[in-house]
Amino acid sequence: MLKQHRELSMSVHRTIENNEEVGIGPSKTYQLFVAAAGGHHELNFIEKDVRHFIMREVRNVSELDDAKKFKKYLVRMKGKKQNFFFKLELEDDQSIKLAF
Repeated sequence: MLKQHRELSMSVHRTIENNEEVGIGPSKTYQLFVAAAGGHHELNFIEKDVRHFIMREVRNVSELDDAKKFKKYLVRMKGKKQNFFFKLELEDDQSIKLAF
């Protein structure tokens, strides 16, 4: 199948996103599509397209989310270890300015 003829529909996007959220990997997700379609010849995409979509869209976390997750991690570590210290300063746009 030529690359320009391969595409993921919106319903396929949503199914991939849902499966990724609950921990179903790209290979199993692709196999679910194959089983539902009655074979891989019936699909207009390949497993590699599913993997690329996950890497490009689903796991693409914004810097703001990264900063929030990093702060949560530091707070959790402080709760686990009494002598754990950190200082985190954020910019106006909530990006990390200083982490110590």
